[in-house]
Parts: sequence; C-alpha cells; structure tokens
Amino acid sequence: MNFFGEVNLDWMGKAKYFIGLSVTLLLIGGISVVKKGGLRYGIDFKEGTLVYVRFAQKPPIDQIRQGLAAQGLGGSTIQAIGDIANPNANEVVIELEQKAQSTEALDAGKATILKALRQSFGQGDSSKPDFNSASANALSEFLTRRDPLALGPTGGERYAQLAKKLADYRDKNRNGLVTSFEDLKKVEGVNDTVVGALREAYSVGNFAIRDVEIVGPKVGAELRKQAVWVTLLALGGMLLYIAFRFEWVYGAAAVLAVFHDVLITLGFFSLLGFEISLTVIAALLTLVGYSMNDTIVIFDRIRENSRLMRREPFPAIVNRSINQTLSRTILTSGLTFLTVLVLFVMGGQVLRSFSFALVVGIVVGTYSSFGIAAPMVVAWNQWRGQGAAAGTGSAAGAKGRGAGETANNRLAAASRR
Repeated sequence: MNFFGEVNLDWMGKAKYFIGLSVTLLLIGGISVVKKGGLRYGIDFKEGTLVYVRFAQKPPIDQIRQGLAAQGLGGSTIQAIGDIANPNANEVVIELEQKAQSTEALDAGKATILKALRQSFGQGDSSKPDFNSASANALSEFLTRRDPLALGPTGGERYAQLAKKLADYRDKNRNGLVTSFEDLKKVEGVNDTVVGALREAYSVGNFAIRDVEIVGPKVGAELRKQAVWVTLLALGGMLLYIAFRFEWVYGAAAVLAVFHDVLITLGFFSLLGFEISLTVIAALLTLVGYSMNDTIVIFDRIRENSRLMRREPFPAIVNRSINQTLSRTILTSGLTFLTVLVLFVMGGQVLRSFSFALVVGIVVGTYSSFGIAAPMVVAWNQWRGQGAAAGTGSAAGAKGRGAGETANNRLAAASRR
C-alpha cells in the first residue's frame, strides 16, 4: 500500500542532520545520567522493600512521609498510583531501599513501614491481622474453627462459600478496602454473629496493605547481571545473522543503530525519572527486535535495487530504497506507536515504564533505520571506493571510477549470496 505515490527525498543528503540530532540526544541523556549519579533502578535490581497501600480517601502524602520519618525511614520514596482509567485508585507505593545482607533485615523494614502507617492513621500497633489482607482460605479456616453459625463439623463447605463471598465483596465492591465490619452485613449469609466473630479476630481501618515485594541483595545483583547479558547476547545474535544474510558492514551498522536506540531511550528514562525494572528490560528487548526488523526491510530493498541499478551511485540506491519503503514504515510504525501510546496513557502505573520505553523506542528505532544505519553503510561504501582510488592525476580519476564500479559489483555479488 502506497500513501505517498512517487517520493524522491534525498535522505543521504540530510544524513548530517540525523547524526547531529542523535549526538545531541545522546549528550543530553549522558549528562542527565552523570548528574543524577546513574540510572534509577527499580526494586527488581536493588535490594529493598515495596509496600503497596490503598486508602479509603485520597492518600495524605505529607502525613505518610512524617510517619515514616518518625520511625527513621525518612529516605523512603512515596509515589501515588493513579491514571486516567482509574484516577481515584487512592493507592500509594512506599519504596524503602535497604543495603541489607539478610532477609530478616528486609522483613524488619516491612514491619517498620506497617508500624509507621498504623501509628500515623490511628489504628495503633494492633496485634490483630488485617481483614483487608486476609485471603479467602484464611477466612474460611477461621470461620470453620470459630463456627459462628453453629453448623458443627459439617459446616466447612458452607464456611468456604461464605469466605469467598466476603473476599469478593471486599475486593470487587469495596475496591479491596473495608473500613467497617458493619459493611459486611450486606454480604448474603452474614449476620451479627459472623460480624462479631470477625471483629474479635481481625482489624480494619482507613488503609489496607495490598501487596509487599521484598528483593534481597543477591537477587538484585544477579538480575542486573542477567539483564546486561541478555541484551548483549540479543545484539550479538542479530549481528551474526545480518552479517551472514547480507554483509558484515550491514550487521555492524544495524547493531550500532539499535545500540543507539537503547542508549537514547535510557537517556529519556534518566531525564524523566522513570525506573529501570524487569518489565523495562523486556520493553528494551522488544525495541531491539522491532528496530532491527525495520532496518532489515530497508537493507533488503537496498540489496534488490543494487541488482537493478548497478550504474547508479550507491547513495542514490539507498535513497530510492528508503523512499520505496516509506509507506510501509509509516503504516507499521504509526499504528504500533498509537497502540503503545494508548497503553502509556491508559495502562496504569504498573505498565507506565514499560509502555514509555516502547513509545520512545518506536520513534527512535524507526528514525535510526534510515537516519543512522543507512548512512553508516553509505559512508563505508564511499570510504572503501576512495581507498581503492588513491593516486594522482587522470590515472587516479580513472582508477577511482573503476573502484566505484568495483564497489557496486561487490555489493551486487554479496546480495546474490
């Protein structure tokens, strides 16, 4: 499908502008990384604790911060979670970075966060478990053991059904947070006796711990190491494939362009303060494959045109190849970009970093295919021809023309492999 008819843009004539833009973006990203002391890693790559807390009302960030500081956790990071799809999520994530050497120390950090929250919001240091954190199985076991409905030994199945109804009401109807046991009377099969038993055994308040993630130092270091190796192995494998399928210079240009894409994307992460997590690594690997595919499409068209335009200058062949694939590039990249943009806007906090990496990566990856990878191949081709044409006088000029033809013939021969 061709949206633009005959396009005749001189892409290689503007290569210096593309390179200048890339150098500028790389410098800005590099300066940001240096000024901030490195990239900001998520809990996946550094030891620490993440506690997800949901509140009945809008989270009072200042009050949370004061309560944590009172427990010696002033260095904790507090981030509100919300998006267009669910602007009233009333949830925050508290990140406590710990240079601990044991799981026990990390568990202690979690307990300190919970203590700070309970004291800050008037729930005290209760020894009762939180009803909002209890699973359906835990509720079923408690009800069966307590037997508030006097069902006897045969009441296990009925209590399991009742516990499931309680958990579903809490999670679906109350958004995971019950602030009063009286609300549970709306659940079918729950009476005053059941509510009284739950009130004696559990506690509720105006917040609930929805999830806790703990990563130890060994796991964080191992994940960082594996992320680097996975990315490098992916690039190395693609280099070998393209070198075999086309010619080594094509593989080198494609890998350098993809490496350029990853560095610019990481620079944007540093500038805007996004965290590098396991999902971001997955997005970067997706970006590597996507950008490489777009580059291969252009290289394949260059190979085809080299057979048909042997007497044309190589930059003209590259320009025509890019122009011929322009509609395909805009169609595929444009639709993919719109998809990940919607994911970035509507996907929520959990997918925010992942989708942001894809939004930036698709734009940069599409641009680098014709703005970085193709000019590299042209520059190498011209350098090779000039090197073969070294000499003086008219003989040198004739030799230069012969070298140019030889370069194109070599390219055509390589394309037939």
